[in-house]
Amino acid sequence: MNPNFETIAEVIRNRRTVKATAMNGQIIPNEQVDQLLSLADYAPTHGRTEPWRFVVYTGEALQQFCNDHAQLYWDNTPEETRSAQTVENLKHQGDMVSHLVVTLMKRTPETKIPLMEEYAATSAAVQNILLGAEALGLAAIWSTGGMALKPAMKAYYSLSENDFVVGFLYLGFSDQPKKEAVRNIPLTEKVRWA
Repeated sequence: MNPNFETIAEVIRNRRTVKATAMNGQIIPNEQVDQLLSLADYAPTHGRTEPWRFVVYTGEALQQFCNDHAQLYWDNTPEETRSAQTVENLKHQGDMVSHLVVTLMKRTPETKIPLMEEYAATSAAVQNILLGAEALGLAAIWSTGGMALKPAMKAYYSLSENDFVVGFLYLGFSDQPKKEAVRNIPLTEKVRWA
């Protein structure tokens, strides 16, 4: 077997989501986050539109974002359904996180590339970050919780109608053991050779 294949296969098979609340507060060197973002920049992209954009938060900026996120939730959720507990959860979402990478998809102006393909390219960039994080022994979660997919978050980042917040990537370290991989549907039910 090709050793390069085995190395990448091991990274892919071992990657797990680690919730932000399961992280331990240890700080990742900024240089490693830069390495992850450089991997993201090699995602496949139709027409070389490279629609991914990243906003990186750490330290006080991360705490400020969490406070802003909580306020966006409070201001944009109907009174009868909003929860003070959710506000507190959002305020403290980053307490044990080293870095938060907010991933945006910026639609390339005047492009004929289908919107779905630009979103898929940005998602591939996120996967590159997740695989790189696994290779570096980091904990990571790709989250679309809270206000991530709501119009208020698009407005927060001054996104246009065809731009999207693809998700929040919380990065850090965790002391918890990795869980076993689980696939709910056998591969044989997902593949058909024609």
